[in-house]
Amino acid sequence: MMKFTKQNFIFLLGGIIIYVVDIGVDFWVASKYFCQGQYSWSILILCFRGLSLLITQIFSYEWFKNDWEGTDTGKLKWIFLVHLFQCGIFIRYWFALKYGCQAAFKQKSSGDAPETDSPNLLQKQAIDVVTDISMLRVFKTFLETTPQLCVQIYILMEHGKSNFSQYVAIIMSFCGISFSAVDYQISLRKSLPDKDEFPVLSKLVYLFYKLLTITSWILSIILITLLSVRSSVTLILLWICGFTWTVKQHTTFCKSKKMEYLYRTIVGIILIFTFFNIKGRKTKVCISIYYATHSVVTLGILFVYMFWKPSIIKEISFIIVSFLTILGLVLGIIFLVVYYRRFHPTAYCRPQACSDEVDGEAGHKDRVKICRFKNFIMQ
Repeated sequence: MMKFTKQNFIFLLGGIIIYVVDIGVDFWVASKYFCQGQYSWSILILCFRGLSLLITQIFSYEWFKNDWEGTDTGKLKWIFLVHLFQCGIFIRYWFALKYGCQAAFKQKSSGDAPETDSPNLLQKQAIDVVTDISMLRVFKTFLETTPQLCVQIYILMEHGKSNFSQYVAIIMSFCGISFSAVDYQISLRKSLPDKDEFPVLSKLVYLFYKLLTITSWILSIILITLLSVRSSVTLILLWICGFTWTVKQHTTFCKSKKMEYLYRTIVGIILIFTFFNIKGRKTKVCISIYYATHSVVTLGILFVYMFWKPSIIKEISFIIVSFLTILGLVLGIIFLVVYYRRFHPTAYCRPQACSDEVDGEAGHKDRVKICRFKNFIMQ
């Protein structure tokens, strides 16, 4: 069984700090735009924040309700009120800090210690609560952080005016995407049976694969939007493709049909920016088609600029962006190949693993958690 270590606890603290700072940066940037009279940009930044917050609260409450099914309804009422005021994530961070601290720093219990206080159970509790936070962070990354990054870079390139708050927002967005990518993979390895440890070299290769491919695609989206704002409707077509593919995979992540379709809608948005294997099956063909399509679209955008707006291609800003787009795509695919050939675990969660857990209430909770993550998007 994998352990929740002191390093994981420090990583958790880093995630909390980034989350709080990110909230402050969003309101700071939005207020800057508002004071400058750019009300549309200010509203757009806050809309992305509001959308991701609403979605994460909905899923967080649903998971609490599923996990605490049959328990004291009074607790659920308080949990509902907390989520209604959009503070559910802080409840989850509190549980994560509580169990994480006990699991990382608690000494081995004696033989006569109660079973509910055993190190193994503390490890499972810590991993479970951190896993749920990691899943919510993935939603936030692609519903808020990534779109906000696109908006910030677009404003920077279109208007040529920049201020300190914009650069801080862009840096925070890249930090958020990077942290979410690595943290998700760490939680995945710890939560599913038969997963190997995630060594430092694997983390770096995986980080560069995700960060470079996502950065290249974000720059491609910016180039599409600069070409014509109407041409950004391409993103809607990409979402339709991602949503349709998700539906055809017959995902079973949520208990209710409404929540399942909301989940599939979000996965469709995630698939706009990066590839995820939503069923945990072999993905060689799917991932090849996905990044081949991205490569064709990226090159197509650059060729359109060459024939439609040849005057722009001489500008230094366009040359830099084009170079970074191509470089990020090529290096990202190289890291992708290296990761999947050398560092990707070949064993996925076994169906019978759930039956091997501890009997009783705690065992039932662990089964729910493991199966939930098994049905979630997998790398």
